[in-house]
Amino acid sequence: MRSEPLAGGERPIAEAAHGQRIGERELIWMMALLMACNAFGIDSILPALDHLATSLGAQGNSRQFVVGVYLLAAGFGTLVPGAFADRYGRRPVLFTALGFYIVLSLACAAATTFPQMIALRALQGFFAAGIIALPPAIIRDRVGGDKMARMMSLIFVIFLLVPAVAPSIGQGVLLLLGDWRWIFVAMAVLGCVMSAWVYVRLPETLHEEDRQEINVSVIARNMRSAVTLRSTIGYTLASALVFGGLFGFINSSQQLIGEAFGAGEKFPLLFAICAGCMAIANWSNSRIVEHVGARRVSHTALFLFILVAGLQLWFANQPDETLWTFVPLMAANMSLLGFIGANFGSIAMQPFKHIAGAASSAQSFLRMTTGALLGAGIGYAYDGTARPLALALLVTATTSLLFVLYSENGSLFGPPEPDEED
Repeated sequence: MRSEPLAGGERPIAEAAHGQRIGERELIWMMALLMACNAFGIDSILPALDHLATSLGAQGNSRQFVVGVYLLAAGFGTLVPGAFADRYGRRPVLFTALGFYIVLSLACAAATTFPQMIALRALQGFFAAGIIALPPAIIRDRVGGDKMARMMSLIFVIFLLVPAVAPSIGQGVLLLLGDWRWIFVAMAVLGCVMSAWVYVRLPETLHEEDRQEINVSVIARNMRSAVTLRSTIGYTLASALVFGGLFGFINSSQQLIGEAFGAGEKFPLLFAICAGCMAIANWSNSRIVEHVGARRVSHTALFLFILVAGLQLWFANQPDETLWTFVPLMAANMSLLGFIGANFGSIAMQPFKHIAGAASSAQSFLRMTTGALLGAGIGYAYDGTARPLALALLVTATTSLLFVLYSENGSLFGPPEPDEED
């Protein structure tokens, strides 16, 4: 990564508040940690789900709704910020989302019943959705093509360090302070830190000539174009499906690893290994994608994902499956997601330079709602074994391949895209 301003296809933006232009390295860290607020809101609570369920009277698999409802509400929430960000700018909408994230994190810490917690988590996911939808639009304001894929891969490297350590942080807070409520306080603190950083260092990235009207027909037209163009819709739906499988793993991971496989207190470490493998893969992707091309890399990874998912299903149907077959295969597929997610997202955003906010919102909506619903269904199908998860991973990945084939008119492994000049 370079610390100086971007070059080669960059669309110049304003300077930061104190007169210095933000460099690529800082921008990548900032966007990654903004998105990581969302990941921290999901993964830090995983080790405490049993304690939370006992405290608030939740039964059985219903504890998973603390995660599932947040993801689903965030999916619906992503429809809102993009259109406003295309009219009023990225900064005001981003601050609004961070404000809701902070306040509702504190409200969750004060919840006294399980239905109250679910309602607050739904509100938190919905109103904080801007921290999910806006980073891709901010990056798209500056670059496109395989260069965007490289930057998004680097963002995901940092972003995925948070899921890797969040369960350990959650468990540490639980052991140190003895109450799951302090985990939500930690979420609020993270939101405050990010708000201060964005306020001081992030300039407005929306170009004046790209401002859109707040008009229902204009918004609908922009969003419709983002999710109906044949060359991109297959990639949006494909990423929704493969990440739906990932959400299914996240929803059921504490029960599957901690209880079914008897890992207990080793759960945060094993979860960190899986997430860490995904981070390493994203870093590797950032090193090769501009040379090899987002399509070649992601298509190859998708075929390998299907193969590994098939092995997962075979082992899951054996009567003696152990933790030591499940974790390596799950880590392998999470690694392959590192070569799929950022590339699919960048390909889907490529045609929408002038409506990046609306496009990011519409595509994030499809990804998040589809992924969250699939993830909730997969997690709730947990039966004490890895079979439901393994079957879901194989089916979603195979279906994703069909969607990609649709967008590519049956032709895979396309060449790299040249940097665009503005």
